[in-house]
Amino acid sequence: MKENQTMVTEFILLGFCLGPRIHVILFALFSVCYIFTLLGNGFTLGLICLEPRLHSPMYFFLSNLATVDIAYACNTVPQTLVNLLDETKPISFAGCMMQTYLFLTFGSTECVLLVVMSYDRYVAICHPLHYTVIMNWRVCTILAAVSWILSFLLALVHLVLILRLPFCGPHEVNHFFCEILSVLKLACADTTLNQVVIFAACVFALVGPLCLVLVSYTRILVTILRIQSGEGRRKAFSTCSSHLCVVGLFFGSAIVMYIAPKSQHPEELQKILFLFYSFFNPMLNPLIYSLRNAEVNGALRRSLCNENHSQLV
Repeated sequence: MKENQTMVTEFILLGFCLGPRIHVILFALFSVCYIFTLLGNGFTLGLICLEPRLHSPMYFFLSNLATVDIAYACNTVPQTLVNLLDETKPISFAGCMMQTYLFLTFGSTECVLLVVMSYDRYVAICHPLHYTVIMNWRVCTILAAVSWILSFLLALVHLVLILRLPFCGPHEVNHFFCEILSVLKLACADTTLNQVVIFAACVFALVGPLCLVLVSYTRILVTILRIQSGEGRRKAFSTCSSHLCVVGLFFGSAIVMYIAPKSQHPEELQKILFLFYSFFNPMLNPLIYSLRNAEVNGALRRSLCNENHSQLV
């Protein structure tokens, strides 16, 4: 078995078998999405760092989310672009395992961060007088650190379970990146344990967090409906609607991919779902937060006005 395990030293990512012309179009489209993802999330990070009014727990967690989205894109998109231009270019075994590990890490981190952000909004709206005490910077730092550390450890479990498996061929991954379920199909051994752990992790990292998010926003909705001030109600709805859009996009696509019965989703359709999950979610997140958030829009206007003023002077 050890001898067979060393036979596969690299994988070929099959990606999208649609012909050279379509691949060129996809290359251009994905390149634009990649650039917008980096610019949008980089802009969000820069604005939060430079604007003192955004130095609050909510935007601290939002900056972590933007970091995750940038890392997400950098982990999967470059290799996908390379494969669109050269279908035969392989990815090393180590590179494939690292891509799988990082994809799982960043996905889990985003799950936990969305829960933390929903809790932050719950405290801010339901317990405003105690908000600064409950969500102090020490608590925020601990919550962010736990999100990252827990995700790295959870992904490490999957990586260790994959590395124990022998891979003796074929070496073609029917995906545009080293997605864990596609990689497991190439193993020359029983993967039941891996499948069970993946399902348990999905329940722990997807269903559990989603339930916590729904509970938080149900309490928030009840509190918002009790607010007498129309301006206060509008501001609360504006902030929470942005979070709910991101939560719906992320958890919806993730649950369809990992928990819904696979027989209902052919492999090509699963690739499209992963495109939405890996490419478009990170690109849409900064747009949602900037377009639907009054404080971000206000910070952007102030930054532009200061820039214009400095140029005139």
